[in-house]
Amino acid sequence: MSIITLSNGTISAQINTLGAELCSLKSNSNREYIWEGNPAFWGKHSPVLFPIVGTLKNNTFCQNGIEYVLSRHGFAREMEFQLVTTTENSAIFSIQSNLETLQKYPFEFELQIQYTLIGTTLELAYTVINKDKIAIPFSIGAHPAFALPSNFEEYTLAFDKTEPLEYTLLENDLVSKQTEKIKANSNTVPLTYELFEKDALIFKKLKSNSLTIVEKENPILKVHFENFPNLGIWTKVGAPFICIEPWFGYSDTTESTGNLFEKEGIIVLKTDTNFQAKFSIEIL
Repeated sequence: MSIITLSNGTISAQINTLGAELCSLKSNSNREYIWEGNPAFWGKHSPVLFPIVGTLKNNTFCQNGIEYVLSRHGFAREMEFQLVTTTENSAIFSIQSNLETLQKYPFEFELQIQYTLIGTTLELAYTVINKDKIAIPFSIGAHPAFALPSNFEEYTLAFDKTEPLEYTLLENDLVSKQTEKIKANSNTVPLTYELFEKDALIFKKLKSNSLTIVEKENPILKVHFENFPNLGIWTKVGAPFICIEPWFGYSDTTESTGNLFEKEGIIVLKTDTNFQAKFSIEIL
């Protein structure tokens, strides 16, 4: 395990090879934008979610008549990544399937994650490579937690489009059929812990392509998630951070069959092909 530091003179980032996890993002004024990872609230900073996002029903799935146990958010966040290449402002990390992963997820793959600093923006790019002889099913997502040093209710979230902010409720960590709408007069949502008393807000469909954190009417950070079909927003009640999570996929539904290929929101990647997606975090 080691920490890789990137800098372009305007912003800097630190990534832990364990989980290829972003653990620091600072402006040249030395303000830290990533949650410190205090385990009293939540001991992570920005884990990578792969090969599933969220929770499987009973934490299991079946493939070829065999039951596999795969814990919440998958195993990539707990794996040591290899540093493939690095420059002053960019780094690529990689993991590949091995004997241990095949016991939990019987598919051959490679996952690459690239971090690149461009001006005041950190770009995160995912590449999933199918190295199996059959198609492989997977989800992938981000889980960055942003530090909110002021009072939680002094922050708002601004969606870049005005739209009905309908989200799906979780039921025992699974996606239910119940939905609710955030009561907002515009595209701006004041943060309150009451919003998260039932866990994360899961947006299956949004027209918005970005979300801005506003601190005391001052925009401080924007997450751009064009082409990501799903978004999660989460915090722990009482915690001084907010997670803005671009996803491909989400937890099993309460009616899940246990077949990953039939899982709602799943990506099925043909053999000898790859999947690419990227999002970015812009310091304002």
